[in-house]
Amino acid sequence: MNAMTPAIQIVDTDDLEDYPISAHDRLDSHYFFQWNLKRWRASTFRRKADPDVGWYGFQLFCIAQDETPIGTLPDDDEQLAYELRLPLEEWRKLMKRAITPLHNWHRVKCDNGEIRLAHPVVTEVAEKALDSKRTNAAKNADERMRKRLDTISRNLAENIPGGARVAKNDELVNRISDWIAQAYPGGSATVKRIQEAWEALSQPT
Repeated sequence: MNAMTPAIQIVDTDDLEDYPISAHDRLDSHYFFQWNLKRWRASTFRRKADPDVGWYGFQLFCIAQDETPIGTLPDDDEQLAYELRLPLEEWRKLMKRAITPLHNWHRVKCDNGEIRLAHPVVTEVAEKALDSKRTNAAKNADERMRKRLDTISRNLAENIPGGARVAKNDELVNRISDWIAQAYPGGSATVKRIQEAWEALSQPT
């Protein structure tokens, strides 16, 4: 991006790639991000950028983690200068260097209609963080369901007359869980609700 580019531009967005991360995707507890030290040490940016450029460039990598979409930066000199707490003229001087703080950043189309800046490595890091979040969420959901079904089986066997037989039937236990989830969205599987579910499911259809 040319530092002296006017703030208002006519852009043919058809020539820009779509950014792969949605503006709706969030990282709830993003206290750190994956950093490949070997890759960083071997990068042209680290080896050839002036020390001050390298520092501000790294700051931009970090700032992008909290942006929307995750991993992008605003395509705006004033905003970037503000984020780095630099006077605009100082930012523009940095952008005249042979290697700038925006080395390898490029313009992309985001699904919220914005044109923003993306960096291939920063995008890769953000995608891996989101994949990890989704994997963990799925594991947590599976664990919660396992505990819920165990609770239903135990309560059937211990607290409901004739429930020991039902507790051994995985299909029936799942049906009871589904009934409770529908009748009491977000509610726990209490003994009373388990009894209510079993009575409802035992009624002839």
